[in-house]
Amino acid sequence: MNNEAVLFGLGTMIAWGFWIVLGDVASNSMDPKTAAFVSYATAAVVAGVFVLLTDASLAVNSRGIAFAAVAGVAAAIGVISTFVGVTVGKTAVVSTIGGMYFVTATVISTVAYGQSLSMNKVAGIGLAVAAIVVINQ
Repeated sequence: MNNEAVLFGLGTMIAWGFWIVLGDVASNSMDPKTAAFVSYATAAVVAGVFVLLTDASLAVNSRGIAFAAVAGVAAAIGVISTFVGVTVGKTAVVSTIGGMYFVTATVISTVAYGQSLSMNKVAGIGLAVAAIVVINQ
């Protein structure tokens, strides 16, 4: 097991947990689409400062820019869906279903990149679907 990957995974889990709870409060305090914009505009500034203050390479290429831009579009759709979702439903439901993005990532990586789909992955997807059903009861 890669301890550094686990550490960053835990950082992601904790940060995104705060993000959705604070996003819920923001979305119920102002228009959720505007709250989503403020959230990601702030994230862009923080990420930019991080890049400038670390040893990140500023070298780019057209393929990387294109994929990063499309990833940004997907992130924008996700944040808007989340912020609007928590205003019309329960945060626990929206965050649980949204947290299942790994199912989408598994399917895409299997179909588009030919990664193997093991029985463990299939079982994990099945349990994720079961979690969605249970959380919505």
